[in-house]
Amino acid sequence: MTWFILSLIAILFWSGSDLFSKLGSRPDDKYSHWKMVMAVGVVMGAHAFFLIATGTPFSISDIVTYLPASAMYILSMILGYAGLRYIELSISSPICNSSGAVAALLCFFILKETMSGLQFFAVALVCVGVFALSYIEKKQDDALRRQEGDTPDKKHTRSFLAILFPILYCIIDGLGTFADALLLDTVIAEEQANIAYELTFLMMAVLRLCMW
Repeated sequence: MTWFILSLIAILFWSGSDLFSKLGSRPDDKYSHWKMVMAVGVVMGAHAFFLIATGTPFSISDIVTYLPASAMYILSMILGYAGLRYIELSISSPICNSSGAVAALLCFFILKETMSGLQFFAVALVCVGVFALSYIEKKQDDALRRQEGDTPDKKHTRSFLAILFPILYCIIDGLGTFADALLLDTVIAEEQANIAYELTFLMMAVLRLCMW
């Protein structure tokens, strides 16, 4: 029963992270996504140092080993944060969170991992459903704006630019998960991978701060 309670807590915090990311993505602040990168990087770095201080084994070389996955994850998050300035969370979040389907397809076609017909159908259904959702929501939002006499600002509607960010997040995050499948438990352990990812994020935050 403990695992179920912890899973619910994780879901709650994950959904909360999307909400606060949206609140922090001010349309009039072109640096809002970098500010969130710095904030997340500091928190992740603090957690990584805590794990190291409490005895979790770690080597600097682990950062290099896990860099392909870390780079994909961090890049996807930067694009996701940037995209939230142009698109509603109700559209962005489902598209971004379909990255698992992308990873499943990559593992199927490249790693030759097995998928049953039902699993393949489920992945395809997720992909179709997410993009259908974005199209339907766009039509409904445009109609509502017209009823209210509001002329949609191209930047703040689901224009090509707005949809492009979450789609890129979906693809790149899926590549990161695919890299996980290649690296975890064969090249690097999960604990070391997590610390490497968090320290890489911290380095990105520090680098961006130095460039400010």
